[in-house]
Amino acid sequence: MGCRRLSIDEEIWRTYGRFGVDYPQDEYPILQSSAEKILREQLVQMLRTGTKAVIDFSFWKSQTRADYRELVHRSGHHCQIVFLKVPENVLRERLVNRASRRDANAAFPITDDLLQRYIQGFEPPSGQDAWTVE
Repeated sequence: MGCRRLSIDEEIWRTYGRFGVDYPQDEYPILQSSAEKILREQLVQMLRTGTKAVIDFSFWKSQTRADYRELVHRSGHHCQIVFLKVPENVLRERLVNRASRRDANAAFPITDDLLQRYIQGFEPPSGQDAWTVE
């Protein structure tokens, strides 16, 4: 039995097109919010029908993870948070590779400044619901 993957970046790519080409770069936060709403509705429907899902979001904030966990539990299901703990130097290597692609999962450039803001703002998961892969 497989899972259906829900990805904000892929939803934006499919619905709105390419970053900075089909829509202005400064619209990305609005489109990101819209895409998340669409995917959240799809998740609720999937939970109703028993379809398994992988929610491929960044989940930077613990409160966002808690909100989704509660949504899943209210529907009578269980969720598992998988935290892929990667050293900063490996992240930088992967970003070099990512920058050479132009697809939904590499839709916009991640600068050194943006990477640092992501790292500094990330709240790592903890507790029994978090499964850390190093």
